[in-house]
Formats: sequence, C-alpha cells, structure tokens
Amino acid sequence: MSALRSYYYKLPPGFRLLGRKIFYFPIDLYEGLIGKRAKNEPKKGDIYVGSSDFIPHGIRQMNVLKKYISLSNTDHVLDVGCGIGRTAIALTGFIDRGSYDGFDAVEKGIVWCEKHIHRKYPNFNFKFTPIYNDLYNTYSQKAEDFTFPYRNELFDKVFLFSVFTHMQIPEIRQYLKEISRVLKNSGQCLATFFLYDDSKNEEGSMHFPHQYEGYKLMDDKVTAANIAVSLPLLNQMAYDAGMKVTVIKEGFWRNDVNKENADEFQDIVVFNKI
Repeated sequence: MSALRSYYYKLPPGFRLLGRKIFYFPIDLYEGLIGKRAKNEPKKGDIYVGSSDFIPHGIRQMNVLKKYISLSNTDHVLDVGCGIGRTAIALTGFIDRGSYDGFDAVEKGIVWCEKHIHRKYPNFNFKFTPIYNDLYNTYSQKAEDFTFPYRNELFDKVFLFSVFTHMQIPEIRQYLKEISRVLKNSGQCLATFFLYDDSKNEEGSMHFPHQYEGYKLMDDKVTAANIAVSLPLLNQMAYDAGMKVTVIKEGFWRNDVNKENADEFQDIVVFNKI
C-alpha cells in the first residue's frame, strides 16, 4: 500500500471526501478556466471513487457489460453503488428503450446525477441510500440488513463496479441475495472483485496482508478500504443467494495478467440466476 493511500485511509470519512476535493482543486480550477472539462463530467475533486479518466472509463465499463452480459438497449438495469454517474453517463447514449436505476450511499453523487443526467434522460433514475461504510460515511443503516428499494424480478441486468471490493462478507452475502431477488429469472449480474485461490501463489499491485477465514483485508482498521475474497467462498455465497458464477475474467491488478488482454483492473465475475 502506498504511503499516500495509507494516510488517506487514516482520515475520518468526511475528511476523505474533503481531502480529495482540496487535492484536485488546482486541476479543477485550471480545467474550468480553459474549458477542458466536458459538460457531462464532474470535477475531479467531486469524483470520490477511481482515479482513471472519467468519460473513457465509463465507456470501457459499458463495453464490458455488452461483452460479458450482452447488455441491450431495451434492458432494465440496476447499477448498485452508481457513484457520481461514471457508467450511467456512458449508458445514456445506449439505453434508449429500456431503463436505468442506480443507488449510492454518498449523497452528493446522487444529487449530481439527478441534476446532470436524470433531467435530460428521464428513464435514468437515482436514489440516495444512507448505508454505513467506514470508508465514506458514519450512517447507522447497515448494508448487511439493507433491502434494495425495488420490487422482485424487476431487472434484466444488475451490475456493480468496485463495490464488493469495499464490503465485508455479511454485506456481500446480503447484496447477492438482494440482487437475486430483484433479477428476472433469466437475469444476469456482473460485478468486480479482488479474488484469490489458496492453491496458487498469486501476487499483484494490491496487497492484502490481513488474513481471515475466506477473505483478506488491505487495512484492518478501515475494513472497507479493500477486501479480497476466496473463490470457494464466492461460489458458496452465490449458491446461497440463488445464483451461479458462470464467468471469471482476471483483472490486470494481477502481476501475471497483461493489461492489454484484460478488460478491468479488478476481476470480473458474472452471475446467472438459477
């Protein structure tokens, strides 16, 4: 873990968001003055997840969804942990006869999405869900008890980018069960993880030194910083939720995976409802 990331995780949740805004203020000011920032792109200081280019990364994620779960323009989709609209913005030019719903635990992201996306694309809807996460907030609602605010069998596809990498095992279990509940019988879910197999000596750019039963943590003081899940545990949790792991595509966080041959930094997992 880099010294900068380590220091970042030591900050209280509210200060992490503020610290990012202060860090990127000079760049945001410069881009605003020269008109470099796209009108459908938030300021870098307001983007609280990820460090890559906002618009290109969203397009890459859309292409991943098309490639691995055959995303269609008529699909009704749910974006779990939609953030500040990285994937949603890319999908506005594609999902024209279906619908998009997204929810997130960081309110400012939802406010931005409502203002900049929903107003122009009314089939794109966003909900703020105040769920506790020790990386971003101190809300009382626990993810392990959270029920998605959607009815049964509503969505064709559900996806989560860099969400399960910031959750604990009971929370992942609950979310998988809720995903299965809101998926149609023929539905699919695509999610990203950091996965490991105890039978292999795996190394990568992410390090998880704190070993527990079926999972590893990057930082045992900030449990949502990053988590790696064992393959057997992932398969069991999927089965318990009424789903099956059908595809695993390793990400380029792994030292033995070429970036040019990978679609995402994290490992891609596809679940089919059974």
